[in-house]
Amino acid sequence: MTTPVILDVDTGIDDAMALMFALRHPEIDVRAITCVAGNTSLDNVVANTLRILDLVGAPQIPVAGGALCPLIESSRDASWVHGATGLGSIVLPASTRTPQPVHAIELMRRTIVEASEPMTLVSLAPMTNLALLLRMHPEVTGNLERIVFMGGSAVGGNASAVAEFNVWHDPEAAHIVLSSGVPLMMYGLDVFDAVEVPAQRVAPLHTMDSEISRTLGALIDHEAVDPASGATHSNRLIGDAGALCAMVAPELFGFERRPVHVELAPGFSRGQTLVDRRAHGGESAIHGAGGGPWPLVDVTLTCGVTEVLDLFFGIILREQNVLRVPVTS
Repeated sequence: MTTPVILDVDTGIDDAMALMFALRHPEIDVRAITCVAGNTSLDNVVANTLRILDLVGAPQIPVAGGALCPLIESSRDASWVHGATGLGSIVLPASTRTPQPVHAIELMRRTIVEASEPMTLVSLAPMTNLALLLRMHPEVTGNLERIVFMGGSAVGGNASAVAEFNVWHDPEAAHIVLSSGVPLMMYGLDVFDAVEVPAQRVAPLHTMDSEISRTLGALIDHEAVDPASGATHSNRLIGDAGALCAMVAPELFGFERRPVHVELAPGFSRGQTLVDRRAHGGESAIHGAGGGPWPLVDVTLTCGVTEVLDLFFGIILREQNVLRVPVTS
């Protein structure tokens, strides 16, 4: 069986890998791809998305641009990580594909309401497009199976000490999505940062006779330079692609259904996802504080790293010999 999905992306380095995985996975039926500003500008996101579709020889999947900035704040990209264009130093040929002449919200709405079976929305970006869709067209929830999103964290952040980038970029949008009543799966930094690719697994990619493998190797090996310290930042992570791995192979991951809240107040904690992992409530509930119950979310907290990497490489490079390279965690 296949899972019909809409991918909402801000195509930088790890979104590109996630697109490659989704487009080559036989059980993921990508019906549409919507774009939002986040890792890089909206124009770059759309162009990068079309280039990745070309790279993997994808069919003519509809692509549309959406929100230029968060609901309230100005856009704050992550170009220091993803480079000026969003794909680091990688230069792919310009695509002859063209995006749909409609806004991403309309493409989402149309795709969901016209589907003969419930759709899954996969958010790998700030959730601005999703929030606008749910506010403008709440009727779509009747044909949504669930929302899978890369965002948040049970412990720690990357955009700030406590906030993950996608939620930090547009906390109000994340709050709207989490409060929508649609079943939710959260793939946060707890597992995002754990799925690291060993160097010996990346090296063969650079010499393979395949543009897909060489591009994948360059994406994984991309190094960013911290603008504050000048230090080199390289994690060799598969990033957003892990959310799709969790969607298609949940048996490789550990989940807990937990209440989750997005912190909206100004200050150092803005954009933090508070994941309540207590066995029982406390004084705040007893004394009526906290503003009511938090939405329940299936939070991904652990995974089998080696098995996830086998899945990831096995799908993207299934005709290659890369799987013969030994893997160590």
